[in-house]
Amino acid sequence: MLEYFKTILSKVSFSKFLFEKELRKAIRALIDEELRELRRWCYRKFGHVYKTILNRCFSTPDASLA
Repeated sequence: MLEYFKTILSKVSFSKFLFEKELRKAIRALIDEELRELRRWCYRKFGHVYKTILNRCFSTPDASLA
């Protein structure tokens, strides 16, 4: 499932609206371990462009990485 969301996020990265929408879906769908990996991957790959969106999405209760 993680690889699926990575593919989707890469494909919609041209649009900040679609990127955030798909990122929120991924956060709701993934288990904690996958979510931690997604977070690291997103910041590495998209942090320079979408840092604000990443900070907002990964700071929500859905994205708790306990």
